[in-house]
Amino acid sequence: MTTTTDPTWLRHVEGFGEVLIRPVDPASDADLIHDWVTRDRARFWGMRGASRERVREIYSYVDSLATHHAYLIHRDGRPVGLFQTYEPAADPVGECYEVQPGDFGIHLMIAPPDGGAEPGFTGAVLGAFLEFVLADPAHRRIVAEPDARNDKAIARLVRAGFVPGPRIDLPDKRARLLFLDR
Repeated sequence: MTTTTDPTWLRHVEGFGEVLIRPVDPASDADLIHDWVTRDRARFWGMRGASRERVREIYSYVDSLATHHAYLIHRDGRPVGLFQTYEPAADPVGECYEVQPGDFGIHLMIAPPDGGAEPGFTGAVLGAFLEFVLADPAHRRIVAEPDARNDKAIARLVRAGFVPGPRIDLPDKRARLLFLDR
């Protein structure tokens, strides 16, 4: 188990603060993740009706896979986002497009805000997340597939440099593929 005293990735982001990215601990993080994923703002995450136990089970399963990983991102010691990574060839999304060598899939959910909106917050979190993912030179192209109805997420990814691809049908949603080349 990795804790905040043994970070997976730690950086100071100018004008934003200290960003720590660490693996999800399914047992100790289940309550926090459950709180986030069951809110209306997380409707596109697909877990609004999940119990705390189900959230723990899902993240325990993800933790058991060599091809999929879940992380919490912290800003100045406070959790501010949840993200997952995956190898598209080992995921249903890989059946919907021609996977290229070096493709690496992502999901990102920003935590509910503690206060009002903070300009640049989502961009800073996404930027740190992408820096973390792209630190591995084997990741040559980042693949995202948000729900096709999630206009805000799609627009945010496009502003970060992602190029929209086709819409695809996955077992649990209609999604929009987006790609970011290294």
